[in-house]
Amino acid sequence: MLTSRLEHDFLGERAIPADAYYGIQTLRALENFNITGIPLKSEPLFVQALGYVKKAAALANRDMGVLDPTIADYISRASDRVIAGEMDNQFQTDMIQGGAGTSVNMNANEVIANVALELMDKPKGAYEFCHPNNHVNCSQSTNDAYPTAFRIALNNKLVGYSQALGELADAFAQKGEEFQNVLKMGRTQLQDAVPMSMGDEFKAFATNLREELLRIQDSRNLISEINMGATAIGTRVNAPTGYAETVTEHLRAITGLDLVLAGDLIEATYDTGAYVQLSGVLKRTAVKLSKICNDLRLLSSGPRAGLFEINLPPLQPGSSIMPGKVNPVVPEVVNQTAFYVIGADLTVTMAAEAGQLQLNVMEPVISFALFTSISYLTRACHTLREKCVVGITANAQHAEKLVRNSIGIVTQLNPVLGYETAAEIAKEALRTGKNVYDIAVTERQLLTQEKWDEIFTFENLIRPHYIQ
Repeated sequence: MLTSRLEHDFLGERAIPADAYYGIQTLRALENFNITGIPLKSEPLFVQALGYVKKAAALANRDMGVLDPTIADYISRASDRVIAGEMDNQFQTDMIQGGAGTSVNMNANEVIANVALELMDKPKGAYEFCHPNNHVNCSQSTNDAYPTAFRIALNNKLVGYSQALGELADAFAQKGEEFQNVLKMGRTQLQDAVPMSMGDEFKAFATNLREELLRIQDSRNLISEINMGATAIGTRVNAPTGYAETVTEHLRAITGLDLVLAGDLIEATYDTGAYVQLSGVLKRTAVKLSKICNDLRLLSSGPRAGLFEINLPPLQPGSSIMPGKVNPVVPEVVNQTAFYVIGADLTVTMAAEAGQLQLNVMEPVISFALFTSISYLTRACHTLREKCVVGITANAQHAEKLVRNSIGIVTQLNPVLGYETAAEIAKEALRTGKNVYDIAVTERQLLTQEKWDEIFTFENLIRPHYIQ
């Protein structure tokens, strides 16, 4: 039984494993690019999108009369197997590579050609019947096929990410309802400020994250513009008249996405601005998530020498030397995920800037940075929601005690006593350790018990109205 087959390209001849659906150009990529150790198959939505592109191209080429309908049908059927995920293990090229994604494109071309040959009852490598370049890559270049597949995959990947982010925001909103009647101290610059409801604090977390869902949708709209049919540099060389428009319509039908053909294909072939914007949106969300996690860590600090206003679910022992210590490990891991995404944004920025003339050859590292950022943020949102937010409890009595003993509540007296008098009370309270009530009501008799009670009701502390 044969263990290999011979294939050739213009550089020479090589032996390919007999059972491999990929061919010689994929083999060369495997030999040349061992950078991340993360193969293309780790992004199944990208593999699926390559199948979409190749199927749409085959159908459009058939419609244009430049590809035999029988061969187009076999390519379409082979692409369906790629789309279904049946051939994922054949997409082995490293996510970061030279050549502007040519190795990825040829990996798809070779796999689909050999699957088509199998459907024809022909041996793998019998490319005279279905050729990776002449047939599967007909009317295409890596420079339009790769970015089109990339944008389709990004669109679909952002669906799952948006869902995870929305569910996390909902979890914070639910905690907001649960904690609505918990009185706590608001803080600015880590100093006591004015009272508030813990529920409002958690609802604000939800609002903060829900804003990002709108920005993600804006980014999806931008990456829905494709340059399919541009071929090498946007001049449509080797593509029949009307092909770009036809292949775009097929892609819209196959993917269900509202894809739009770029108005200027030369500009669209080198422009990476949509990736920069998407990366910036991911960074913005990462910054917000990290800030929220910082707050959760602060609010749960203690238990006896910190704020201790909330309890995070205990997940694991926190120290190899300090018995009984439990750490906020989930907010910590989300912080670290955010740091990665923030760094990946710089990678996208530099890669986008590094394009020259009619093509940006750095698109593989852009795809790696965006795919990993979206994957990691999606998992971080799931982890934060499932293992932290839904299990948070409030230390309501302790939080209210902090409010009642705080000097910060003196702010509520400004409209009644004036800023300077209130400042004197605060100064004395800080110097003596007395509380504001004792100084203002009992000792100085600056306001009556009734007035104090009117000002410092629970409702007026969390939703204050003007009292003179």
